[in-house]
Amino acid sequence: MAFGMARDVLRPTDSPRADRVTYVELFFDLLFVLALTQLSAYLYDNQTPLGAFEGVIMVCALWWAWVSTTWVTNWLDPVKLPVRAAVIALAFVALVMSVSIAEAFGERAWAFAIAYVVFQVGRTAFIVWATARHDRRVARDFSLILCWTVAGGALWIAGALMPLGWQLPLWAAALALELLGTVLGFPVPGREKVRLSSWDLSGPHIAERTSLFVLIALGEGLLVTGFAFVDKESSVASIAAMMTAFVAAAATWWIYFDHGERIGAEAIEASDEPARLARTVYTWVHLPIIAGIVLLSVGDKEMLALPDQHGLAATVVVVGAPILFLTGTVLFRRVLEGRWARAQLIGLVALVLLAGVGLAGVIVTVLTLSIATALVLVGVAAGETVERLRRGRRSGG
Repeated sequence: MAFGMARDVLRPTDSPRADRVTYVELFFDLLFVLALTQLSAYLYDNQTPLGAFEGVIMVCALWWAWVSTTWVTNWLDPVKLPVRAAVIALAFVALVMSVSIAEAFGERAWAFAIAYVVFQVGRTAFIVWATARHDRRVARDFSLILCWTVAGGALWIAGALMPLGWQLPLWAAALALELLGTVLGFPVPGREKVRLSSWDLSGPHIAERTSLFVLIALGEGLLVTGFAFVDKESSVASIAAMMTAFVAAAATWWIYFDHGERIGAEAIEASDEPARLARTVYTWVHLPIIAGIVLLSVGDKEMLALPDQHGLAATVVVVGAPILFLTGTVLFRRVLEGRWARAQLIGLVALVLLAGVGLAGVIVTVLTLSIATALVLVGVAAGETVERLRRGRRSGG
């Protein structure tokens, strides 16, 4: 019997479904609201160098799991029942990952590791099986990816079985292995490596899916902030903090969606190597964007809980979040348009100066620092819009 699924479940290339984001994909994304909420809570409770390193591992793992699935559903049609069932199964595994985050470096390390490995290996094996009879090139490429994913999975499992002193290096090595495979083309002895130049994909689908994830991350931040506000007695400081959090979130949305989000799909569709461009801007460059938005919610919670606090940790969280976000959006625009977004560069300079004030030991409260960073983000959003209007470009969002 020939290996592979008999039914063709590839996305049709000659219909509107080629670019469409399906409802089951949105259902899958909902599970990452819980994951990001748990990650924000973990970062808030562990504001130490060790906690920061653990947070980096978690955000990279969650992002890698999500974005890799987005690439798979770019080829496979979630409207088809086998693919829909696979996406729902992955959503359940994502649920297990999400509820394990709080103790991922403790009692539930094994649960997170097993869920992550099942997620990554299972998804990659599924696309190999689904395409083996219908697109041998895709099946061959993902069989190479599967080899690297299994190798990385062994490190995840080994790390979960070891003490924390070994767990962190092994999990970091597992992530590094997967990321290295992407850069090198997943070489396997005796096999030709993966060549992105041969991949054909839907720019609108990749762009819309990633934009929706950015919205999920922003929504998670407002969710965390709202719960934190409800748990406090109303005061001038808490109301000011709530308003500041909303203004910062709205400005962040404006910076990403007013112009930058739209040009991604257009640039990929016009590119001679769409897969390579999509990997750069949506797999790599979006990581600091997502990390910045997640950290923004941690800063909002800090601002609501202790508005008069000041110090190194508070400065890093409150100012580091928008710095990460703007660094990602600046690179995003640079790769897509071949130019530096001036308003965003000016905003980055202003944020670095604010960070310098806080790190220099000047007594600046979390609330004051948060208001200043929110105003910087509003200024960047306004500058972006003025620049867009001057260039005669239409708005997105």
